[in-house]
Amino acid sequence: MKEKVILAYSGGLDTTAIIPWLKENYDYEVICVCVDCGQESELDGLEERAKASGASKLYIEDVVDEFCDEYIVPCVQGYSIYENKYLLGTSMARPVIAKRLVEIARKEKAAAICHGATGKGNDQIRFELAIKALAPELKIIAAWRDEKWTLDSRESEIEYCKAHGIHLPFSADNSYSRDRNLWHISHEGLELEDPSNEPDFEHLLVLGVTPEKAPDEPEYVTMTFEAGIPKSLNGKEMKVSDIIRELNRLGGKHGIGIIDIVENRVVGMKSRGVYETPGGTILMEAHQQLEELILDRDTYALKKDMGSRFAQIVYEGKWFTPLREAVQAFIQSTQKYVTGEVRFKLYKGNIIKAGTTSPYSLYDADIASFTTGDLYDHKDASGFINLFGLSCKVRALKMASVENK
Repeated sequence: MKEKVILAYSGGLDTTAIIPWLKENYDYEVICVCVDCGQESELDGLEERAKASGASKLYIEDVVDEFCDEYIVPCVQGYSIYENKYLLGTSMARPVIAKRLVEIARKEKAAAICHGATGKGNDQIRFELAIKALAPELKIIAAWRDEKWTLDSRESEIEYCKAHGIHLPFSADNSYSRDRNLWHISHEGLELEDPSNEPDFEHLLVLGVTPEKAPDEPEYVTMTFEAGIPKSLNGKEMKVSDIIRELNRLGGKHGIGIIDIVENRVVGMKSRGVYETPGGTILMEAHQQLEELILDRDTYALKKDMGSRFAQIVYEGKWFTPLREAVQAFIQSTQKYVTGEVRFKLYKGNIIKAGTTSPYSLYDADIASFTTGDLYDHKDASGFINLFGLSCKVRALKMASVENK
C-alpha cells in the first residue's frame, strides 16, 4: 500500500500540476481536498479534473457556514482590519481550510499534507502554522519550496501537464492571480504589479461595478444584530452566510468595498492588490455604527487596540494559538449588549448612516442636548477642566519661570 498525501486542491493550474509531480517524486497516492468557502463557479468540473490528473479521489468540503459563524463573525466583532484597509478575506479562510485538511488526513491515515502556496506569500505561513498546531505529526510538503520542483512559470506547468497526458482548460495567456471566497475576491498581477499604474477596473472587477457606474439613486438597507451577531436584513431573518451573500449583491451593485492597497506581507516584502469586499465592508460598517452607541469610552478605546491586534494575529496565520483565543475572548465579552437596528443607504461607493437604535444605547438626549437640565449642569465642567488640565498649566508656569531667570 502506498502512503497517502492530502493535497489542498483548488483546481487551478498550480495544484493540477502538483498531482502528477507528487506521484512522480514521492510515489504517494494523492487525495485531493477542495474546501468550499464560497468559491461558487470555481468548483465546477473539479472532480473530473482531479481524477484525470492522477488523484485517487476528491473531497469537496462545504465549510461556508462554519467559515462565517466561527471565523468571519469574530473578525467583524473586533472590527479587525489589517493596516487600516484589508478586511482579511484570504487570511480568515486559511485556518478553516487547514483544519479540514487535517481532519481528512486523519480520516485517510495520510502521511503528509501538501499545499501549492508560493515561497513569497503569506499563505504558506498560514497553512503550515495551522497544520503544525493541529497535527504536528504530519509531514508538510510545500511544492514551490521543494528542491524537486523545477516548474517556474505557467508555461512550464502547462507543458509538464501535457507531457503527463493531462488536458487542461487553461491557457498560457496572462491573467490576474485571484483568491475568492464568500467574503471577498482578491486580484494581483498584470498592471497591478506596478503601483504607478491605475487598475484596469473594466477587466478586473468580478463582484460589482465602480462607484461611477453604480445607480444614480441610493438604496436603503436595514440590519439587526443580537449580541454582536447579524440576524436580519431588510426585515428578513437569515443565517450569517445568506446575509453576506445578499450584502455582496447590494454592495456590488452600488460600488461598495473596492480597495487598492500596498500591504506589508509577513515575509517582509510589500505587495499590491485590489480587493473586492462589498458585503463585508457593509457588515463591518453596520456593526461599527451600532457598537459606537453602546460601548463606553474606555472599553471602546481598548477594543479598538485589541481589534487591530486580532487582525495582525489572523493575518500572520496564528489562529490556533492561545493568544488568538485570549484576544477573541476579550472581544466577545464586549458584545453582550451589541443588539439593535442599523439603517443606512448605499450610494456610489458610500455607506451613509440613516438611523441607529438599540435598547442598550448609552446615548442620552437629555444629557447630550445643549439645553441645561437636571442631569448635566454646564458649570460642572469648570472644576473638571481645572483638574484635567492641571498638569498642562503647571508645566507652562514652570517653563515660564525658567525662561524668565
